[in-house]
Amino acid sequence: MSPRGVAIPDLRERLFDAAERIVAREGAAALTSRAVTSEAGCAKGVLHTHFGGVDAFVAALVLDRFARTAAHAQGLPARAGQGTVAANLTGVALGLLDSLDPRVVGLAVTSNATSRQIRDALAEGSPGFGAIQDALTDYLDAELRLGRLPDGTDTATTALALVGTVHHLLMTGGWAGAPDPRAQTERLVALLVTQ
Repeated sequence: MSPRGVAIPDLRERLFDAAERIVAREGAAALTSRAVTSEAGCAKGVLHTHFGGVDAFVAALVLDRFARTAAHAQGLPARAGQGTVAANLTGVALGLLDSLDPRVVGLAVTSNATSRQIRDALAEGSPGFGAIQDALTDYLDAELRLGRLPDGTDTATTALALVGTVHHLLMTGGWAGAPDPRAQTERLVALLVTQ
């Protein structure tokens, strides 16, 4: 346990990682401020001090994971011509699927305060699905110019279809009996880049 008043390096990431471990191990219902700080080895009040409460904490976690995926996607246009188009798109799509446990997403959408904070942050420019879609469109445009996609490929619609589908799979991936979202994503990418 870190002593009170002592700065904790990488506190946000430490708390986010702790929350993800709790959800993976015990489910979303176990995600409380006390559980997170205990798992992270921090003082009990640190989550409230830094985030103002669990709703804001979950919103920050979701936004952080979306921003990571957006940063990965934004590097994709520079890799045009490398690897295969399908492998590059699949990498970003699976990264988005893996960015959050579907049960964390469930927490975010079932809490009005959390979902409002996420919507507000995205509206103010925090990177999310729109940034990922824009990066994929830029990447597909670059691949089209290189002749690695069929002439006439609608790159913007292709990016929208991929991001929209992955968003849907991320939102519904925690349902019992749901098909494997990875396999579905790979099939979609194969379909999109061969049309």
